[in-house]
Amino acid sequence: MNTYFPPTTHYRMRVTVGEHSVRHIRRIVRSLLAEWELAELVDAVELGVTELVTNVVRHVPDQRCEVVVLRTAEAGVRVEVADGAPGLPRVTADLPLEGESGRGLLLLDAVADKWGVGGRPGEGKTVWFECHLNG
Repeated sequence: MNTYFPPTTHYRMRVTVGEHSVRHIRRIVRSLLAEWELAELVDAVELGVTELVTNVVRHVPDQRCEVVVLRTAEAGVRVEVADGAPGLPRVTADLPLEGESGRGLLLLDAVADKWGVGGRPGEGKTVWFECHLNG
């Protein structure tokens, strides 16, 4: 008897992240995109998820977050990274050339078709982005 398992359309993980977590999360994202036959989006989605999870590592005191990866109906992917820290991220336009941080949302803006930030019930925020084929 064969059992049918429908394809996964989303993946959710609640994690406490550290400096090595980003590599593992990228590997999961890469695997999902291959399963969903969206390999063309791997570079953009990996860069986006790297930036958002790195922000949690650097700026969220307890380093806890929830990462959600959703396959969208528009032949694309939506990634959401939620945390419990107050304050919304800011895009800083005039960064020093020698600076090593502060460019994450600028990079996200460059690779994502759209992105945004929303509050969460209670305290915290969700930063999200979408990448589409032929976007």
